[in-house]
Amino acid sequence: MAKPSVPNPGPVCVPCRLIAIGAAVLVLAGGFAYTAGWLTPARLTAPRFINTFEAVAGQPHPGYRRNHAKGLCIEGYFDSNGDGAALSSAAVFAPGRTPVTGRFAVPGGNPSAPDTSSPVRSLALLFQLQNGEQWRTGMNSTPVFAVHTPEQFYQQLVAAKPDPTTGKPDPAKLKAFYAANPETQPFQAWVKAHPPSSSLANAAYYSINAFRFTDGTGNTHAVRWAMVPETPYAPITDAEKAEKNFLEADLDQRLQNGPLRWHLILTVAKPGDPTNDATLQWPDDRQQVDAGTLVIDHTTSQANGTCRDVNFDPTILPAGIKPSDDPLLAARSAAYALSYKRRTREEALHPAVHQAQTNGDHS
Repeated sequence: MAKPSVPNPGPVCVPCRLIAIGAAVLVLAGGFAYTAGWLTPARLTAPRFINTFEAVAGQPHPGYRRNHAKGLCIEGYFDSNGDGAALSSAAVFAPGRTPVTGRFAVPGGNPSAPDTSSPVRSLALLFQLQNGEQWRTGMNSTPVFAVHTPEQFYQQLVAAKPDPTTGKPDPAKLKAFYAANPETQPFQAWVKAHPPSSSLANAAYYSINAFRFTDGTGNTHAVRWAMVPETPYAPITDAEKAEKNFLEADLDQRLQNGPLRWHLILTVAKPGDPTNDATLQWPDDRQQVDAGTLVIDHTTSQANGTCRDVNFDPTILPAGIKPSDDPLLAARSAAYALSYKRRTREEALHPAVHQAQTNGDHS
């Protein structure tokens, strides 16, 4: 039987093929360029965030984080009581101990800033799970965030840029930003009603964003968490307000008397509670689970400590925990990654940067 005839495709158009390949490459390159913001200068990108953080800091600080530049490393462990396993299958909630590396810090890109430069403190943690997974989290000492979108956060940074003549932010610009963004009111009200604590040890630290916990049967729960201290809260004193650096010395002194402890409290949302808006708290009557105890037993300098080379990206999560639909999470992840890349590159290219940190650490 005769074979079916195959239509002759005709002569190959070499220029046409090259054009097609070139077009495909341009599409791919265009995609990368768009992602990087090269073709859309007004588009909000990680470089724009980090460049603005650097501008707010007032001058370059090579080798330091672009935000939360002033800090110190901590080490300890998380002692799980097993109760968190009712909400998440993550190995960290199985009964037992998980090693923890962390970092206390104050906001801002200036590693020499006074401890009182902001009413907010932060606690970042890396849980090193036995199965090789990690849980990284960056928490603040306020239960709500000032803004709920990356765009608002960027606008807030722009409003906080120092005035060239004074070297300080223009109060009028900040006032205009807050007036134009009423979503900031819960944060402002909370800060006004809750003076900063007198120590890093007697402050609670909150996840800010919501996350998705999945239990062993496949049920998913929207969860926020807080590290609640066993050390009783006390407000900052007038003497401490006059001190530029007191938080690290206070923490070291307290640790001389033994480890410090916080309880990991998981708060479970009900249907309808917002998971994509960090400016809104959930009602106080939501279910809470005490999942175990964070124990901090010693500190080290951020110049040589175990936290130095850690990017505390809050989207690095173990199985059983996933990001929620909060838009701030993706923005935080991208900005943290670029900050990490820049500071580690500065250290690699300029060894004197690390040596300066070691000899005169600002933590």
